Amino acid sequence: MTGDTDLEIEEAFRRAQKAHNNKAKLVASLRNSYNKLEDKTEFHEEFIRCLRYAMIIYTREPAVENVIDFVTKFAASFETPVNEAEEEEEEEEEDDDNGFLNFLFSFLLESHGANSHAVRFRVCQLVNKLLGSLSENAQIDDDLCDRIHEAMLVRVTDKYPNVRIQAALAMARLQDPSNTDCPTIKAYILLLENDSNPEVRRAVLSCIAPSATTLSKIYKRTRDVKEKVRKLAYQVLAEKVHIRALSIAQRVSLLHEGLNDSADSVKEVVKTHLLPAWLRLLQGDVLQLLHRLDVENCSETAVTTLYAIFSMATSPDEVLQNGARLDERKLIPVGSLTCENVLYWRALCEFVKSKGDEGEELLEQLLPEAAIFAEYLYSYLKTITQLSEEQRADMTQLEMVMTQEFVGQQLILLVGCLDTSEEGGRKRMVAVLQDILVLPNTPTSLIGPLVEKLIGILRDETQKLQVIAEIISDVREPIMPIAEPVDDNEKRRKQVRLAEVRVQIMEAKQTLEECISCQDFSRAAELKESITQLEELKNQLALEASQPTDNIKEQHVEKSDPETLLKCLTMCAELFKQINIKRGICPTMNALIESLILPSVSNPNPAVRNMAIICLGTAALHSKDLANTHLVLLLQITQLDEPKIRISALRALVDQLLLNGLNILQDKPAPPSSQTPDSPDNTDGHSNQLAKDEEESPMQSILKMLSEFLDSEICELRTETAEGLAKLMFCGRIVSPKLLSRLVLLWYNPVTEDDLRLRHCLGVFLQMYARASRANQECVEESFLPTMRTLFNAPVTSPLSEVDTSNVAELFVELTRPSALVQPAAIQGVSVHDSLAARVCNEILRDVSAPEVRLYCKTLSWLEINTEPGPANSELQLLLKDILQEVKDKYCTRVIEKLRNQLNGDHSTKSASNQDTTLLALDDNIGETKDETKPKRAKRGQKKASTAKNGRKASKAESSDESDEENVPEAPTSVRPSRRAKLAALDKTKQDLTALMNQEANGS
Repeated sequence: MTGDTDLEIEEAFRRAQKAHNNKAKLVASLRNSYNKLEDKTEFHEEFIRCLRYAMIIYTREPAVENVIDFVTKFAASFETPVNEAEEEEEEEEEDDDNGFLNFLFSFLLESHGANSHAVRFRVCQLVNKLLGSLSENAQIDDDLCDRIHEAMLVRVTDKYPNVRIQAALAMARLQDPSNTDCPTIKAYILLLENDSNPEVRRAVLSCIAPSATTLSKIYKRTRDVKEKVRKLAYQVLAEKVHIRALSIAQRVSLLHEGLNDSADSVKEVVKTHLLPAWLRLLQGDVLQLLHRLDVENCSETAVTTLYAIFSMATSPDEVLQNGARLDERKLIPVGSLTCENVLYWRALCEFVKSKGDEGEELLEQLLPEAAIFAEYLYSYLKTITQLSEEQRADMTQLEMVMTQEFVGQQLILLVGCLDTSEEGGRKRMVAVLQDILVLPNTPTSLIGPLVEKLIGILRDETQKLQVIAEIISDVREPIMPIAEPVDDNEKRRKQVRLAEVRVQIMEAKQTLEECISCQDFSRAAELKESITQLEELKNQLALEASQPTDNIKEQHVEKSDPETLLKCLTMCAELFKQINIKRGICPTMNALIESLILPSVSNPNPAVRNMAIICLGTAALHSKDLANTHLVLLLQITQLDEPKIRISALRALVDQLLLNGLNILQDKPAPPSSQTPDSPDNTDGHSNQLAKDEEESPMQSILKMLSEFLDSEICELRTETAEGLAKLMFCGRIVSPKLLSRLVLLWYNPVTEDDLRLRHCLGVFLQMYARASRANQECVEESFLPTMRTLFNAPVTSPLSEVDTSNVAELFVELTRPSALVQPAAIQGVSVHDSLAARVCNEILRDVSAPEVRLYCKTLSWLEINTEPGPANSELQLLLKDILQEVKDKYCTRVIEKLRNQLNGDHSTKSASNQDTTLLALDDNIGETKDETKPKRAKRGQKKASTAKNGRKASKAESSDESDEENVPEAPTSVRPSRRAKLAALDKTKQDLTALMNQEANGS
């Protein structure tokens, strides 16, 4: 090989590093030099020598990337197009041309196992680019293909994410979607489900081919913890997957989760990519899209989808032409109503109305006047079929009725979009809604929406109560015809009278014949007239005798069948929800409670009992006296009835506790210690103690019952109880470290792993509760040791023995971190972590040989301990000194010594600048200085907290630069009370509930 050629290769690589150079010319020039050579070996060796300089650099430098692109283009230039007609003539030339390509592949495959991660990365990158630059009908040797496949399968398990990314991209053209045993597909699925790096998952998503095997895996990535992965998953589904390949549940889930995603970019992808792609496949027919979503079972998701479609419309005409086809009356003909077009009509009207004055003109084109729509609504609802028990067994008829009810519900919801400002239209609508509610065939499922719209139209609350009470009375006691039996003597008298008339007629006819024979025609005419009168009388008497003997009268009849009671109770519940809670219980409401609700509580029908409990709980919110009267009843029902009814009673109970506090059972006003801890009237300790003793019994029974429900085998009851306790604690009605410990243990318990609602509720509560105030963090701190002791002492047979205690400790550390507060204090005294450190040290000294001492020492290393001189710091140092003398474990000793050195070192370094610190403490800006420096450390803690949220699974998560993080909405800011007032309030509250929970613990 000549020196000129050597220089040419080096010069080509040198020029290729510059972005402004034309690589096509460089490739052509180098290719010409290559073709002139007879012996290609030296060229290959020199080319590889130059390439090695680029392959040892890991960072994505522009010069290196330009060289890689140049090498790819040069190697791809040796590919010859496949042409069957000239195959024999060019066979020898193709072998020569493919020689360089095969040589380069062989070199790369030999280097893929290099120790340097940079070399492995560049090898996979080159293989990826080389395979990607080949034409669609390119052919390579089978053995070479197998070698590439085997090498890339090894590299997708590489330690470095960038290597795995390039290896996954390189295998894109080697996968066989039709083969269920394809190793590439299996490797892709493994990476999608298990790789910790989001960029690797994104790379796999971008190149995996959708098939029956991979579709479910791609679908699952729409729930990935990383926003970019979810976004790409929706893009892949929009571009590569037909809507028919997805089940109805998957379509609904994609739209529901995508349009409600926490990330705006994901929502935008669903709007701009997924929905337009589906509409293109359906020729732009929105109604067909709704039909494929099964709107009867997912109306909320369908409405959200329609809102997204409407927001992308460029003109009002486009919106009007897509779905709702209205006639000249601005109505859809009754015979043409379907679930899809009526939902489209309703969603469009609501969307336009939400635009305010901008959409007023368009809304007039979509809806008629209120009076016309009222008649239209009545004409449809009165035709809804009422099925008997036998007909309900026929699924076809049942589905037809369910469709009719859904259409009716959408038409009722359209009432809210009407303009009812005109008096005549409003009165007509009120009258029609009243008539519909009284109709016997009105389904129970439509009663709630009808009452809601009727109350919304009525303006005066007194009128609302009166109208609904009258409707309930008409439904409960309708006017019905009542048959009264006729007296037997009266009946016999009529029969005798009829017989007499018949005898008179016979006698008159005989006399008439005699008069005719005697030619007494004047007498005959009189007899004939009398016979006519007697015949009329006989017919009248015969008609009376043929009619039913009962006397029909109309009067009010009270109905007590379950369907009627359910309708009345539903109207009552909706009425109580809409009436202002400050109004109190009026005589009309009291009459409804006494005559309808309370008797229905003991009704044998479960549905009636459940609705009666809902009504009673809602009514009790209007009056504390009513709640005090019936709270014992609710407590009994929570323990004795069916699960669904027990849950309704539990919700009513929690609502009462949230509204009125734990002193709801008292006849006298609440003591200041439980409701107004800052009140100065709380001076007589003896009287307060007596009041507390009186209230402990009902309070203890309520809390004990709720605590027992946390162990219930009924999943729904357990979840509802946990949610209720979380609400009570978050609102400050309960301050109890023991209950908080129970909730944390319930969250980590493997038994609740499938209860997504419980896990989500408690996960949000713990973070929001701890971030809300310093007092809440102190409650979390007090619950730390009870929680850890429960886990350490759990028997092997208990599910709690499987919980990762290190993860639980990490969670408590993050929840009590001072920098995690929504409003951190500008000047902190003893922090919560300082108190927690003292508690942990004392726990270690209780038994220094216990196995949990290592975890406690590890917990100490996570704490943000205040290193400023003070009593707390001195006490902590004494405790650490005692621990060092007692503990023999090397790891524990090392951690404690490090902590002591940290405290001592900070003292020595800060003693010199003590005067400056004192001066700075007087400056108001010192709080801002601390707040600017601490959040950096807090962010690390927030990542750990989100990891700890996943229980034992978090301990198995691999350490990665890309850690999963949950976005927690910040609590609304509020004005903090004075420090002294807050401490007084906290002490008084703790005095109440700590004593109570201690008694509960002793009793159990």
